[in-house]
Amino acid sequence: MQSDRPIFVIGCPRSGTTMLQLMLHSHPRIAVPPETRFVVPGYYRRFVFGDLREQGNRRRLGRWIVSDKDSKFKELRLEGEKVVEDIVAGPPTLGSALGIVFRSYAEQYGKSRWGDKRPSYYHHVDLLLRLFPDAQFVHLIRDGRDCVASLKEMPWYTKDIFHAVTNWAEAVDYGRRHARNLPADSYYELRYEDLTAYPETELGKLCDFLGEEYDPAMSEPYHVARMAIPEHKVWHSNTHGDVTTARTGSWKARLEPWEIAVCETVLAGRLTANGYELSGAPKAPRAHVDACAAAASKRRWARRRKALRDRLNRFREPGPVAAQLTTRQLGELAKV
Repeated sequence: MQSDRPIFVIGCPRSGTTMLQLMLHSHPRIAVPPETRFVVPGYYRRFVFGDLREQGNRRRLGRWIVSDKDSKFKELRLEGEKVVEDIVAGPPTLGSALGIVFRSYAEQYGKSRWGDKRPSYYHHVDLLLRLFPDAQFVHLIRDGRDCVASLKEMPWYTKDIFHAVTNWAEAVDYGRRHARNLPADSYYELRYEDLTAYPETELGKLCDFLGEEYDPAMSEPYHVARMAIPEHKVWHSNTHGDVTTARTGSWKARLEPWEIAVCETVLAGRLTANGYELSGAPKAPRAHVDACAAAASKRRWARRRKALRDRLNRFREPGPVAAQLTTRQLGELAKV
């Protein structure tokens, strides 16, 4: 039986997740849309919509998804009213409502399986598993120095280099945790450098993990880039060309010596553990190391506070959360 499990692409921002999204979207059975912003916000807003076993509440949820200015629903190019009605007619859970949107996106391309890509999902895996218990996660890892170099050039990235360094470290640490805690058929890692150097080989192994047949179109994702990447995202312009290794190691020219020192001082163990060689840069000044530690602490405590609130909120949830759409999801429902 062919798989219908949801696929989530995760990783540090600027690690190549958009390229991987396009590769998966190029598969004849899989559709992965541009980034949306209604899954995690929808989960945290679930109390606003109430018990979804009531049709009126499902309609309110559907209308919020298709009309909220921050949800990015418009980039899916779906008929909003039809999606709302499909949610109303669907199973009465939050995961089902969200999954119906992505399923609708896949159906407009004649595909039977959907995925979603958002780099920051790496620290929302527990949340996503609540919504989609059979989800598969694909974590793309790229040299942290290249990620930092790219992040600091992005018009939307307003943090400093210390936060960028911390962001990559956090993504890698979460990845280690997921690798330990998730079943082997639920979590998969691959490196950007391997994917760009040997796309057919790496995508073949990825397809084995996903339970799919490799299709050669996946190695030429530029064919779908114009259709799947919104025009205003000019920072993804590289996805419109051939898969290339040209950007690998570009940090050597894009980072200043002191920035390389910060990366290699703070990230040394994580870099070498993932197969990246150090350049031998001198140790970073104590003040720079402390700045990274302060950024990491701030991020860590913010996550912990949010996680604690969510654990408490789970005791008063207005209704069931897990999706009831796929073969595995329905199989688990039947056991209850």
